Order: sequence, then C-alpha cells, then structure tokens
Amino acid sequence: MKVILLGTAAGGGFPQWNCACRHCTSTAPARTQDSVAFSADGRAWHLLNASPDIRAQILATPALRAGPGPRETPLRSVLLTDAELDHTLGLLMLREADGLTVHAPEAALHALTNHFPARTVIDGYHTWNWLPAAEITLDGLRVSFLPVSRKQPKYARDSPHPGPWVIAYRVHDPATGGTLVYAPCLRTWPLGFDAFTRDASLVLLDGTFHSPAEFTRATAHPDRSAQQAMGHLPITTTLPTLTEPGPRWAYTHLNNTNPAVDPSGPEHQAILDAGAELPGDGTEFTL
Repeated sequence: MKVILLGTAAGGGFPQWNCACRHCTSTAPARTQDSVAFSADGRAWHLLNASPDIRAQILATPALRAGPGPRETPLRSVLLTDAELDHTLGLLMLREADGLTVHAPEAALHALTNHFPARTVIDGYHTWNWLPAAEITLDGLRVSFLPVSRKQPKYARDSPHPGPWVIAYRVHDPATGGTLVYAPCLRTWPLGFDAFTRDASLVLLDGTFHSPAEFTRATAHPDRSAQQAMGHLPITTTLPTLTEPGPRWAYTHLNNTNPAVDPSGPEHQAILDAGAELPGDGTEFTL
C-alpha cells in the first residue's frame, strides 16, 4: 500500500493567512490543510478527507494528476472522518469528477445535506455515491472505522443527529500486511483505540495542539481549550502513552499555534526524541 501525505496542517493551514504570530512569521516550512491519499497499486487512489487545498495538493502530486485520457483521473473515492469544513470543502473543488464515491459517518452526510449543502451543489454537476461509513474493501484494501468523538462542526452545532460525528479509519493491505490508521481528530483516547492501532504499520495521529492551554494563550479566548472546546487531545497528553515497540507514530493536522511546526524548536525535537515523527507535506510511505 502506498500512502502520500498531501497536507499536514489543521484548518487554515500553516502559515495561516490572518495570523502574524511568531510561528506564522517564522521560516518554518509551510503546511497545507490535512488530507491523505492511499492506493493499493499506485494507479487507483482514494482520499482521506478533502481539504480546501485539494486542487494544489493534487497538482503537486504526480501520482494524482489527470491522464492518460483527457478527462481521466486516478481518484476513486473520498473517505471523510467528519464534516468539518477543513475536511470537506475540497469536495466542491472535485465537483467536475464523475462517479466519485464519498464514505462518511451518517452524521457527516446529514450535515452535508441539511446544514452545508455540498451534496446539493455537487449533484448539480455530476452524480456521486454518498455512503455511510462501513467495513468495506477498496481495490483489495480492507477499510474499517472506529467512532472517536461526538464533536459537531460549528455550522451544525444545533443538529439533532446523535452521531458519532467523528471517526478514525484503519486501512489494511492483505497482500503486504501493511496497515494505516488515520486519526487526525481525537477529543479523547477512545475506548477500543488501543486495539484499533495495535499491529498497525503507521498511525497518523492528532497533532493539532502541543499543549492543553496553547490555543487559549495564542488567541486570548479563555473558553477555548485544546481538548474540550476544540476537540483535540494535545501532544503532551498522548506522547507519553505511545507504545514502544509498537506502531510507527506520526503526528499530523498541526495547528499554526503549535510550536512543533518549527523544526528548529525544542518541542519539535522532543517529539522526535520520544520516537514519534512530524512528517511534512508530500511525505510518502510504503506499507
């Protein structure tokens, strides 16, 4: 199985356009908003989330470029972890594609129909398949999921749908034994997550915030803690719990307030010293 990290930043990307914090004005390498591509054979590709930067990400990734036919594309499906805008706005950028399949939690499909009508917009261009997340096989790869959170996106905060609103994905390649786990949004370390990640080759883990009070300090919003208000376990909470030996752990979905975005900083080095990784955009893995 081939895996490409198309983007590794949280919503807004890094640097963020409306921010002049010390990180966004530094020389730390830029990161686009989080999305991943995976493939069993390097020819047919599937996306994990569709970020607002998906067009630039596709054009920067030769394996995802159109061809050989004039309107032929290697993209086959999109698997959404949730309905957050930074994970779904890219669907509108893909509206010219014919016959894509979108897999998502039922709550996310509800939100994309009733609150942010992406499905209605896209149906005006092409017919897509919109399917609730399930255990499926894609080109021989076995896909399963685990509910991890009931955090609703702001635009659907009044939705009566019970959720789950956020899930993590596990993609297993029986041919190689390689397994990818994608969990960019963890409000807690959910029940069953240890078993879900056990024996995985690579776990892409929520690295949005470095510490619990980071967002509060950066924005002066006392009610916006990393975990409770924003729905993300900070790295300082999860890093000490990562098993060694165990999966290859890599943090993704880094927010612009996260000091780990700076490779020269002590926070970045401490994560590497602990045995985890902080890969950037364009990083490729073979599992």
